[in-house]
Amino acid sequence: MILVTGATGKVGGAVVTQLRAAGVPVRALVRGESDFPEDVQAVRGDLGDPASLGAALEGVDSVFLVWPFLSAEGASEVIDVIGKHARRVVYLSSAGVGSEKEKPGEAITMFHTELERLIEASGLEWTALRPTGFAGNTLGWAEEVRTTGAVQAPLARLARPLIHEADIAAVAVQALTTDALLGVRPLLTGPELITQEQQVALIGEAIGRPVRFEEIALDEAAEQMKAAGYPAELVEAVLPAQAELLDNPEPVNDEVERITGTPARSFQEWAVDHAADFR
Repeated sequence: MILVTGATGKVGGAVVTQLRAAGVPVRALVRGESDFPEDVQAVRGDLGDPASLGAALEGVDSVFLVWPFLSAEGASEVIDVIGKHARRVVYLSSAGVGSEKEKPGEAITMFHTELERLIEASGLEWTALRPTGFAGNTLGWAEEVRTTGAVQAPLARLARPLIHEADIAAVAVQALTTDALLGVRPLLTGPELITQEQQVALIGEAIGRPVRFEEIALDEAAEQMKAAGYPAELVEAVLPAQAELLDNPEPVNDEVERITGTPARSFQEWAVDHAADFR
């Protein structure tokens, strides 16, 4: 039995789907009502309350761990509880972990660094997946696209190798069900660098109508994010980190294909897969 945390999110949901397709018994950790197929066990529990996790971990061999907080507070207790039941953890970390020098955005990766350290020291079998930016984060533009036909954002030329959540999930399934990735931290990227302006254009192609990219200043973007409810510490980490990538883009690799045998999906494919969300 494999327990998937973050099962109602983009990546966790894709892991559940792919484990089901492979015929692997899967259990989803949920905090409230859920709508999973009958063959997925949904068990209530909260990573913020380690004492609530016992029922979800009963009989579990491996755990796909998505940490939902911006600090590692409480992580040690959660990992201790997991270690009493399971033998393996596959952790969804970040490509930003492991930088040799401090860069803008370090606040985003500090908790991932600590989680990786705790897991490695726990005695559990482990894998730490380090994906680049999620293609699914562009769903934050969906309401704008539907209502205005435009996206207002900074850094039109920012190019990133965004990765499809299904590709992260495919690597996670390999790590959960085979021994091929034990004790490693694969860096996972999409197949190409693609600018934000290009992303918006491809979303327009996928939904069958043009979508404009309207560039705004970083300061204006920061105020919009805070007004939308994003924590200030997250905003103050994300935007400088993105600006840094203008001149120092992330490298592209073929780790997804090497591990899964299938090339990483393009952003164009992602946009087609999620066109309904933007219509």
